[in-house]
This record gives sequence, structure tokens and C-alpha cells, in this order.
Amino acid sequence: MIGRITGTLLEKTPPTVCIDVGGVGYEIDVPVSTLYNLPETGAQATLFTHLAVREDAHILYGFSSARERSAFRSLIKVTGIGARTALAVLSGMTVDELASAITQQETGRLTRVPGIGKKTAERLLLELRGKLGADLGGTADGIPSGREDIINALLSLGYSQNESQAALKSLPPDIDVAEGIRQALKSLARG
Repeated sequence: MIGRITGTLLEKTPPTVCIDVGGVGYEIDVPVSTLYNLPETGAQATLFTHLAVREDAHILYGFSSARERSAFRSLIKVTGIGARTALAVLSGMTVDELASAITQQETGRLTRVPGIGKKTAERLLLELRGKLGADLGGTADGIPSGREDIINALLSLGYSQNESQAALKSLPPDIDVAEGIRQALKSLARG
């Protein structure tokens, strides 16, 4: 597997770039976000890569960060989501925005990405819920994981994101999850 490439950037022809590594030019498909982060042609560039081996082709996908590559790998594991659709998602939103949309179960944010319809967005939310933030080594919106568990519990009980966030603000920062849920429910019942 080719995990990372560093070399001279030869061409930028969206959605593909070509990087020369020791005299070999690697054509790499990248999301628009990565394309904008690349230097001018002729400069050194490094991309984290994912190699897809198919019966008819070997395709290299490149990303500006390991988090972006990890998000891509999570996306292509979802039923019905191919590499092109995963690139479109990462072109239309940052990794943090994607993790936030998954955590908050926001179908509307995903359907704004070209090629993502309502059913596909719902499938993404269902299959990636609770996985994407963990795969990326963090949580969406910088919420500590215990507090995120409290929000997820409130959301699953039917409270809105705004109600859940408001209840969370009234809790002490070091509260454990079970006690946090109990106190948040008490707070919401009063409000």
C-alpha cells in the first residue's frame, strides 16, 4: 500500500494532480479542499494517500492530512458510497463539518453536497454515527467525549440540539455521563 507521497508537484488538473517522485509521475485524485492547500506547480508537495485496487485499475487518492484520509476511508465503507462520492463529500465540507453533521444527525448539511440525496445522507448518518469522530481521533466541535455522550443521549430521547446544548452548559465540567444525563433531564424538565 502507498501511504504517503512526497515529490515535485507537476500538474493540477482538477480533480487530479501529478506528483513526480524520483522520475515517476503519480496521478492522484484529490478533493477540492486538498487541491486548494497544495503549493504552486514545481514546488515540493506531500499527500497522504489511499490506493484502491480494482480489477481494471489502480487508483491513488490523496489528502492533505491523515484526518482527511481517515474520513475518506470511513465514507467508502458506507454501503453505496464509492470513492467519487466520498471525494465529493470531502470537497463540499471539512472533516470537522462532516463529523459535526454526523454527530448532530443533520441530513440537510449532507444533502447540500452535490450527488448526495436524502436517502444517501440518511444512510451516511446511520452508518457513521458514533464512528466518525472516534476514527478521526477526536470529537466534533471540540466537545469532550463524555459530554458528547450526554448530548447524544438527549438527542436520542427526542430533545433538539439547542435544548441539549443548553442543558449541557448548566452541568459541571467534570461530571460523569450517567449523572450528567440525569441532571440534564432534570434541567430540561424544569425548562
